[in-house]
Amino acid sequence: MGTAKNLRTFLSSNVNVCLVTLETVRGSSPRNSDAWMLVSERATHGTIGGGQLEFMAIEEARSLVAQRQASKSLDIPLGPEIGQCCGGRVSVRLSILDDAGKLELVTRDDIAHEAYPGVYIFGAGHVGRALAKALLLLPVRTILVDTRKDELALADYAVETCLTSIPEDVVRNAAPGAAFVVLTHDHSLDFLITGEALARGDASYVGLIGSATKRTLFERWYRQSDAKPANLEKLTCPIGANRSPDKRPEVIAAFAAAEILARLTAIEPSEAKTAAGQEGEIHDN
Repeated sequence: MGTAKNLRTFLSSNVNVCLVTLETVRGSSPRNSDAWMLVSERATHGTIGGGQLEFMAIEEARSLVAQRQASKSLDIPLGPEIGQCCGGRVSVRLSILDDAGKLELVTRDDIAHEAYPGVYIFGAGHVGRALAKALLLLPVRTILVDTRKDELALADYAVETCLTSIPEDVVRNAAPGAAFVVLTHDHSLDFLITGEALARGDASYVGLIGSATKRTLFERWYRQSDAKPANLEKLTCPIGANRSPDKRPEVIAAFAAAEILARLTAIEPSEAKTAAGQEGEIHDN
């Protein structure tokens, strides 16, 4: 919920604020329609894609704020005339936010965050905490789960935590399509949680920290246990698509975060061509 907190901080720190929204997108552009950002006299929050498009929108938004105008629309071709080569065209809506508009934006943002897919990290050790931190800026709802209160307390950043003596119940009660990453301090607990996650059959991702040897041990345990039927091919073990030899928690977390996000945002091949047609320049201001 870190980005939601940042939004509230921005709105509380800036009285006069303009909401900048990409209303329509035709052809290629840096962001899809409905992307938005906020602009005040001296600060911004969010992005509509960077580059000259964003610079123009910020300038117009600040002019709107200075003149106390209520709203304005822009039609911008993303071509050589503004120094971009996306080739598409966008319409941009600029609106000054009153108190009701700010409240509506916060509510809308909260609802959007609640709809994010859940990523349940079981184990608040070094790697678990590093992974939770790596996921903070991504469009997911991260829940760090542990049976140990002291370990959860070491997560000194804005991540949702869950202290429980029965972590497998957290797996059973998660929403469909959630991702589960298992890296507790106990192999037996790892296997129990992983078995529950695989048995659901609807998980977007089930990852188990370890090695090829640990995967073999888990599969042997699974076949000898009373675990519910599950597709073992759905298990990712070890986690981290690159299988980097670097075992620092932050490095493992970076590879695992990329792997999880790729699985959560996977699209059908038939949709890939449409998505590719909406690609454009990506800028970093």
